[in-house]
Amino acid sequence: MLLPALTVVAGVVGYPFLRTLYLGFFKAPLLGKTRTFVGLGNYLQAFERPEFRAAVGHTLAFTVGSIGLELILGVAVALFLDRAFVGRRILRALLILPLALPTVVNAVMWRWIYNPEYGALNALLTQTHLLPDYRSWLGAPGIAMAMIVVADVWKNFTLVALLVLAALQTIPVELHDAARVDGAGGVQRLRYITLPGIRPALLVALVLRTVEALKVFDIIYVMTRGGPASSTKTLSFLVYEEAFSFLQLGSAAAYAFLTVALILVFVAVYIRLLQSRGVAG
Repeated sequence: MLLPALTVVAGVVGYPFLRTLYLGFFKAPLLGKTRTFVGLGNYLQAFERPEFRAAVGHTLAFTVGSIGLELILGVAVALFLDRAFVGRRILRALLILPLALPTVVNAVMWRWIYNPEYGALNALLTQTHLLPDYRSWLGAPGIAMAMIVVADVWKNFTLVALLVLAALQTIPVELHDAARVDGAGGVQRLRYITLPGIRPALLVALVLRTVEALKVFDIIYVMTRGGPASSTKTLSFLVYEEAFSFLQLGSAAAYAFLTVALILVFVAVYIRLLQSRGVAG
């Protein structure tokens, strides 16, 4: 019964995986027919390249910044929408809109917002006298990554909010009623009832968003192309550049597997820490 599905998975996932692993041990120009076996040379070369180490730092900075903000906003919005008020159903329905927006469209939209000549952000800040002059938000190495994080958070914090909101619906109302009778305040109920109830949903959201953030490419490509001065060049963008700009499939394959290894280590350590603290159940 599983054979047809396994065959499709083996063809679509298994073969490209093994082929990429194979290429990682060779010096394989994209336009050349000759390949030279270099063993672990491509992997060792990666750690010697300042560009690779910088890309690791940029990737981690993007991951920590985006996931941290998405967690805070997602949980806050979910707690707000869990309360009873007029128009709650409409706001809940609107939560899906940023998440349903394609990443490329989201990136183009925010690139227009950040435009140094006619962007809405510059217009807003100058007209409210918070900024004296228009500035290039994506042209400054010190703030370009932060601007990309904001664009990514706007789209993806709703995923955290939806998962947490669904988890909040499973918490029995009787627990909160009993806690109120016993004299527990809002902070105590949040700490001892709400947070334990949403921990599994938070774990799922964190793992999903961690994987997506560590392999971020599309929003970087559309908004900055890794600039300015390579300040937003992430690991996935470095893999793309190595394969299609420098035409080196071997080193690109090695960098791709190092990216996968980083994702696996990051997620495994993260889950382990959560489990050791009783968050994962």
